[in-house]
Amino acid sequence: MKVRLDQDRCVSSGQCVLNAPAVFDQRDEDGVAVLLVADPDEDQADDVRQAAELCPALAILVEE
Repeated sequence: MKVRLDQDRCVSSGQCVLNAPAVFDQRDEDGVAVLLVADPDEDQADDVRQAAELCPALAILVEE
């Protein structure tokens, strides 16, 4: 699994951090998401998929 994050599309909702905190974080100054791990472990895969589905900006792309 590979994960990409389009920070320009991010609307700072925090859904990614809530669902996959080991993979995503948010910048303190504006809340824009930051990708911590581009190739998460299999045990994080479901969380990452859920974060991508819940992202209101569709800023997360998951490649299986």
